[in-house]
Amino acid sequence: MSIFPNPNADNRYLVEHINLLRRSFKQLTGRDLVSPALSDRGAAQKIFEAPFAVVSHNASPDPIYTYGNQKVMELFAMTWAEFTSMPSRLSADIPDREERSRLLAEVKRQGFIDHCSGIRIAKTGQRFRIENVLVWNLVDEAGQYWGQGATFDRWVFI
Repeated sequence: MSIFPNPNADNRYLVEHINLLRRSFKQLTGRDLVSPALSDRGAAQKIFEAPFAVVSHNASPDPIYTYGNQKVMELFAMTWAEFTSMPSRLSADIPDREERSRLLAEVKRQGFIDHCSGIRIAKTGQRFRIENVLVWNLVDEAGQYWGQGATFDRWVFI
């Protein structure tokens, strides 16, 4: 079961979670996910409606997705409830899971990794290659680790 409701205007597009993603991203990469001139709510809505993918999973031993913007829901052909109740390892094909796990462990040690790629699987069975992926640790202002986020703007259906 999802820990967050589907982002919408009533819940301010999960602004608190998006702020965690934005702050961590900026702190680790020196870049912004969206314009820092946007209000917190405006940035959360912009990220949810973005033409690029933004996703996060929690810090559990078998991480569960905690967020996926509309582009992610479209790519994975899932509802919010389906996506945010799925262990993130299941998004990768079985042969690719070991490499994905190694990459995520490296991100946890380093803080972030840029320009990765991999094959992912939609609910329909459609496979797609994600490219130009940046994965980063989600760390709050007190230094607590909450999981990892990822963003990418290129994918190819295969």
